[in-house]
Amino acid sequence: VAQMASSFLNKTSAQDMWYVLIGIPGLEALHTWISIPICFMYIVAVTGNIFLVFLIMTERSLHEPMYLFLSMLALADLLLSTATVPKMLAIFWFHSSDISFCGCVSQMFFIHFIFVAESAILLAMAFDRYVAICYPLKYTTILTSTVIGKIGIAALVRSLLICCPFIFLINRLLYCGRKILPHSYCEHMGIARLACDNININIIYGLTMALLSTGLDVVLIVMSYMMILHTVFQIPSWTARLKALNTCASHICVILIFYTPAFFSFFAHRFGGETIPRHIHILVANLYVVVPPMLNPIIYGVKTKQIQNRVVLIFSSVITSC
Repeated sequence: VAQMASSFLNKTSAQDMWYVLIGIPGLEALHTWISIPICFMYIVAVTGNIFLVFLIMTERSLHEPMYLFLSMLALADLLLSTATVPKMLAIFWFHSSDISFCGCVSQMFFIHFIFVAESAILLAMAFDRYVAICYPLKYTTILTSTVIGKIGIAALVRSLLICCPFIFLINRLLYCGRKILPHSYCEHMGIARLACDNININIIYGLTMALLSTGLDVVLIVMSYMMILHTVFQIPSWTARLKALNTCASHICVILIFYTPAFFSFFAHRFGGETIPRHIHILVANLYVVVPPMLNPIIYGVKTKQIQNRVVLIFSSVITSC
């Protein structure tokens, strides 16, 4: 009975715990300097993604599957950076390192939720390019607005089903006073490692879900592009081939920017051990939440003619009216 009471008290007191996020361990003296590019990239990311969503939603000529998926991606990027960067900058600028257990778990949930949803959106965009190139005559009948809406809802539901158990897995653990999180934001394994309890289930679930969600998304994206390449290289005209491949260039760049640091961070956290210095791992994790959200609108703005034309038209109208 005493053991059960002690366990209950430990679990209850976890709700009142406060953690200390120390930023980038080993680089505390450089926090102010590191914050300058991060703040700049965050401002560009917020401005670019809000503008992109506004442009796609208000311009009827951009109400096509490719751009609707792009608006979902922009919204996910906006949420991901906003869920992490403000607290990160508070740590760097004001030494505001404290975060409550509930606040930490909430941040963890939203980070993982948005990441899984964004991975699903990138898969949907790969499917969009597959249909557009391999079945161009059926493109509008396959990817209707209803289908796009269902894909968006499916991405959210899948992300919710995958990420909700993280909250239960964190709350079930017993905590006994360790409060220092060597990171700039809260994530699942970082919190779990502060517990005085067996975290094997957390490790297994995190690894399994990463492989079954993000890992499976990557496999399906690669398969879709293999089929796209097979179709493209059957086109007799080199000009037509290049045009078809050019429509995929933006998406391929975004995929590489999204998954490369994500997988580096994932494997470094679990298997890097002493090989990869902790400050490098944390620095990459910090850049991961601002660099892709900043670059995605720029890449699509540079590579997509329709978006370029609309941006030029809007700025021309503003200049004329002034």
